[in-house]
Amino acid sequence: MKTKITILLLLLCFSFTGYAQKLKPYNLSFPKLADKWDEAMPLGNGMLGALIWEKNNKLRLSLDRADLWDERKAMDISKFNFKWVEEQVHKNNYGAVQKLGDEPYDRSPFPTKLPAAALEFDMAKLGKVVANDLDIETALNTVKFENGTVFNCYIHATEQRGYFSFSDLKAADLLPSLIVHNYSNNQTEKGDNSHAGVGLQKLGYGKGTVVNTPNSVRYHQPTYEGHYFEVLVQWQKMGKNQIIGSWTITSDKAASLPAVSKNAKEPTGWVEHTAWWKNFWSKSSISVPDAVIQKQYYLEMYKLGSVARKGAPAITLQAVWTADNGSLPPWKGDFHNDLNTQLSYWPTYTGNRLAEGVTFTDWLWKIRDRNLSYTKQYFGVAGMNVPGVVTLNGDPMGGWIQYSLSPTVGAWAAQHFYWQWKYSMDDTFLKTRAYPYIHDVATFLENITRLKDGVRKLPLSSSPEYNDNSIKAWFLEWTNFDLSLAKFLFKAAAEVSQANGKEEERKHWLTILSQLPEYEVNETGFTIAPGANLTSSHRHMSQYMAIYPLDLLDANKEKDKTVIDNSLKRIEEMGTRAWCGYSFSWMASLYARAYQADKAVKQLEIFASNFCSANSFHLNGDQKGGQYSGFTYRPFTLEGNFAFAQGVQELLVQSRNNYIQVFPAVPQSWANVSFKDLRTEGAFLVSANKENGVPSKVKIYAEKGGLLRVKLPFKTYVAKDVPAGSVKMGEDGIAEIKLKAKQTVTFENGYE
Repeated sequence: MKTKITILLLLLCFSFTGYAQKLKPYNLSFPKLADKWDEAMPLGNGMLGALIWEKNNKLRLSLDRADLWDERKAMDISKFNFKWVEEQVHKNNYGAVQKLGDEPYDRSPFPTKLPAAALEFDMAKLGKVVANDLDIETALNTVKFENGTVFNCYIHATEQRGYFSFSDLKAADLLPSLIVHNYSNNQTEKGDNSHAGVGLQKLGYGKGTVVNTPNSVRYHQPTYEGHYFEVLVQWQKMGKNQIIGSWTITSDKAASLPAVSKNAKEPTGWVEHTAWWKNFWSKSSISVPDAVIQKQYYLEMYKLGSVARKGAPAITLQAVWTADNGSLPPWKGDFHNDLNTQLSYWPTYTGNRLAEGVTFTDWLWKIRDRNLSYTKQYFGVAGMNVPGVVTLNGDPMGGWIQYSLSPTVGAWAAQHFYWQWKYSMDDTFLKTRAYPYIHDVATFLENITRLKDGVRKLPLSSSPEYNDNSIKAWFLEWTNFDLSLAKFLFKAAAEVSQANGKEEERKHWLTILSQLPEYEVNETGFTIAPGANLTSSHRHMSQYMAIYPLDLLDANKEKDKTVIDNSLKRIEEMGTRAWCGYSFSWMASLYARAYQADKAVKQLEIFASNFCSANSFHLNGDQKGGQYSGFTYRPFTLEGNFAFAQGVQELLVQSRNNYIQVFPAVPQSWANVSFKDLRTEGAFLVSANKENGVPSKVKIYAEKGGLLRVKLPFKTYVAKDVPAGSVKMGEDGIAEIKLKAKQTVTFENGYE
């Protein structure tokens, strides 16, 4: 009987002894709790999130829910439209545009993402912290105290609740306190250099109610126009020195939790929780000899698993880790579709996390009707575009409208529908999502452009944040940013039309594509726009979209290589003083596409070392006093983290121009490198090894079957698991073989 009781208590406290700790080197481990919210231990399941840290000698859990939003409108989109903006630009009357399109974003505290509440435990009763560990393999945070007390917490991977426990308690009366945010008072928090907005009290909510019972606390917070959210916490004492509790957050419905039973064998859902994470980690793996990059990569993938989940909203700027500082989150924690959401999903495709990637396309599809209405109202044409800055339900928020209401945002969003199809080869997704979405966006862009003398152009064009918010940010000729997106979109529209059996549509989109002008390039490579060279350091790499992520240029082609090399040289000449953290992450992929491996690795090292908090969060600014950038502030956003992960994957395998390349940008100094089950276009899963400085083996599994075209990292090879002679080598050095669904081919180095 004693043995059974001991096992039960171990289960109650989430012990996971014996679990394979292959990811242990990449865990977050500290001898104390963080004293800042943006250095806290992060937990999440896509919908719920928590940050574990210390505030005022209290163990604090900052609680969050992804769909807590105030969606009141600040900008009245009915008061102006794209044609009127064009007229004001030509009249040099841009102040009128800024007043309607930009100022409401800064003037009004809403619309905005909202933080929920916090749980606190009095550490005076616990003593000194001696260990604080986040096990990324099981998403479990463990805090150990000098007196032997152990605190554990996690958020269930598939259920909307979090759990916490204390074991070996010396103070039996240690109970949680629920801390509500300052929604209805005039309290202000001390500034923390996090680019925080105004205080939460500016939202004007009524006072929330807190109801306590001996074993629970419920917080009901009214927000706006009859909306509300609730936080419910419950706990149960297990004997004299054990406590186990759970919590949840709901939006517009009463919170409820299953009871924590003293008698249940496993009352916390731990088995199902760890099964989800085990499956997540099994999807792919990498091994590179740079310890900094290797650890940061796995921390990025952990965060990806924490913020992307079926049924949850897309990844916002901070996802489920809204700032806990008494103020609105940086940039209102919104959806920025002019860069941030797109970069956040980059690693899901190559990383073989398509289920996480589809959360973006699911959300975009969900807001499609609102986007169609927005397009008709603002642009006055048929088809669909997407706002660059948008609320949870798809309404435009405004801001610098060159980007927040840009005509090519939808084209960039459409790339993720294209990628989701190309990396999965899912015919159902093609027919029901990718084709109709890309078709609608291409229809819009055809309608908004104007054809003159056989050449198609935009009425107004821009390049994200080049010339910031001035009238000079508008160009009367194509910027390379907009032009690259247009070229990609019409090319993709032709491809999905053909795949969907619509030949006439394919021909139509190719005709539209042929009407676009050539890129504007000169000795500096890609310019911003005609007559506008890059003349200073600039944080957005948007004029280089054709290189990456749109994959419209190939460094193996001499003409393309010249443009790519000149562009990268120009970036280097201008320096990095105006860069943010995500600039370095993006730059790694650009260098990888140019086969400049050492420079790509350097960007990744700079990002991980200078632009991340101790807990791996991307803080935008240079945290080492401006070593690489003039930005030294610390607003937390996630896109830099996830673009970093893709930068690593781009070193190892790339999909380009209907073929894949293995080890395209691995430094010679990396003697031992390997990866397993990275995904490429065509739904191929690729594994490869480089040993003692020499690539030794490439294994490719065809999930759906089809023509595999692969550029191998060795000149001669032995092909195994396939009939002799079935692999053909082209003059371009690309091996070709037709594979059946679920067939594998292994290439071993011929060493000749």
